[in-house]
Amino acid sequence: MIVPGTGDRLKNPSKEWAAHLWTGADLFAWLRLMAHGRYAFDLKHLYIGMTVTAVSAANTFLRYAQNHHFGERIKNTPFAEDPVFILGHWRGGTTLLHEYLMLDSRLACPSTAECFNPCHSLLTNKYLIKYFGWMLPNRRLIDNMAMGWERPQEDEFAMCLLGAPSPYLRIAFPNSGLVDEAAYDLDDLSEADCQRWEKTFYHLLQTFNYHHRKRLVLKSPPHTCRIPTLLKMFPGARFIHLVRNPYTVFLSTVNLWKTLHQAQGLHAPTNHGIEEYVFDRFLHFFHRYEATKSLIPKGQLIEMRYEDLVEDPITQVESVYRQLSLGDFEAVRGRLQDYVKANAGYKRNKWTLPVELRDQISKRWGEVIRQYGYSPPEG
Repeated sequence: MIVPGTGDRLKNPSKEWAAHLWTGADLFAWLRLMAHGRYAFDLKHLYIGMTVTAVSAANTFLRYAQNHHFGERIKNTPFAEDPVFILGHWRGGTTLLHEYLMLDSRLACPSTAECFNPCHSLLTNKYLIKYFGWMLPNRRLIDNMAMGWERPQEDEFAMCLLGAPSPYLRIAFPNSGLVDEAAYDLDDLSEADCQRWEKTFYHLLQTFNYHHRKRLVLKSPPHTCRIPTLLKMFPGARFIHLVRNPYTVFLSTVNLWKTLHQAQGLHAPTNHGIEEYVFDRFLHFFHRYEATKSLIPKGQLIEMRYEDLVEDPITQVESVYRQLSLGDFEAVRGRLQDYVKANAGYKRNKWTLPVELRDQISKRWGEVIRQYGYSPPEG
């Protein structure tokens, strides 16, 4: 997960300025979000609310303009092939694989510009990329990797900015309780909300497809819970599921949500119950994936470990191409080797795991730890 307004700026607030995530929202999505949060702005965040309200009105006008200008062409452009979905929990390595697959010129990953400016990306993104690079920090949230408007991004952000049901809406008002939790699985949404989600998602992917004219590679952790719906919409879709040491995932995910709430929340977060939320969501992802992965036809799913991807990225990515029939891997091998070499000095975050927390993770996530053969990380 990557958002603007974070990263180095949190360590040194005077170093960089970045636009707020919600400035990309549609007006109706923004009004719905404020209603969910009961307009619980802190005084110091009130100016953001006023700014986003004005900007979202402009976004909505431009959204209609884009639909008028490109609507028929978007609808009439067939998908090159059904998408590839990267599944897995937050901080589980999905971003790294997304970066690797981005290197293949035959594939297309939705960019940060497309996902944070979804209302009128076809009309304005060339100007956003050319003139507004200063609106993003140089490094991504918490993992210190490079960030930019043209880097791959989670389509879930575009969905919530367009007004579709999304659990990411809780980021805006983290103290006001959960929002759209049924949007993880989609099964428990009302019929109207489910249709709205599917319609918004399909049109979003049609827009990506019209822009890129290539097979899409999509990465958003909530998709891990949506396999039945994704297969209904795209029967030929391919799926890559990643797992990572749960002890590391817990610490990193707690830090992720706290950082998101601080950087993108519209009131000062208390982070009350955040550890319990991480414990619960992780198990939900695991159980939901295990219950639905059998729906995926043979040859359309590969499972892998993050640690193996880090240890031998060439072999692991080659196996993805071979098992999912994504094309000739030799066409991308050289670029992948160059990318890995260029980033060989990257330092991953290190965490301290208290004994009491280690034991709690072992107890509550024991079935996952045992199934995937993990143990507490050293140190």
